[in-house]
Amino acid sequence: MSSDNKPGITTLEDGPCIVTGLKSFTNKNGPIATEETMALCRCGASANKPFCDGSHKTSGFSSQKSDNRLEDKRDTYTGATITIHDNRSICAHAGFCTDGLAAVFRMKKEPWIDPDAATIDEIISTIEKCPSGALSYSINGIERKQQPRDPSIHIASNGPYIVSGGPGFFKEPLSQGASKVHCTLCRCGGSSNKPFCDGS
Repeated sequence: MSSDNKPGITTLEDGPCIVTGLKSFTNKNGPIATEETMALCRCGASANKPFCDGSHKTSGFSSQKSDNRLEDKRDTYTGATITIHDNRSICAHAGFCTDGLAAVFRMKKEPWIDPDAATIDEIISTIEKCPSGALSYSINGIERKQQPRDPSIHIASNGPYIVSGGPGFFKEPLSQGASKVHCTLCRCGGSSNKPFCDGS
C-alpha cells in the first residue's frame, strides 16, 4: 500500500502503473475485481490487459515523453462572464466538449474556444465532463476547483485509464493547470506525452 495508507497510483519507468488500495475499478461491463496491489499495462502489448504481463520488457516500450509532443502550456480564453482554460497537451480527445457544445468548442476554427457562445451553466456542465482535466474555468477572476472524488479507475473502451480521486491519488507531477482530481493515463503505449493520454 502507499506510504500514506491511502489508495495510490504511480508509474514505473518503462513499466506499468502500480495501483495500491483501489476499491473502484471498472470498465464498460462493470466492476473489475481488485487486489491490494495491481500492475496495470501501459505498453499496450499485454496479453492479459488491463494487467501487466511483463510484455513491456520485450516490446521496446519507453515511458519517456516524445520530443514532438505538444507543449505543456495552458491557454486562456476570456469571455464576458466566464474564462475557459485549456491545456491541449493532456487532452485525451474524448469529444465531450466538441460533440456536446460545438458552439463554444469549435473544431478547425481559431480561436477554437468561444466562451461567449453559450450560457455559463452549459459551459460548466461541459467542462465538468472532461475526463483528462485539460479544461477548467474561472468566474470573476477566481478559478473554480472541482470537488474531490473517491479514488477510482475506469477503463475507457479502446481508450485510456480514466483516473479519478484526488488530490493525492495519482502520485506523479501534473501538467500545467491540470485538474488535481482526475486525469487520463495512456494504456496503448503510443502517447507522446506519457504517462498522460494524448488521444493516440
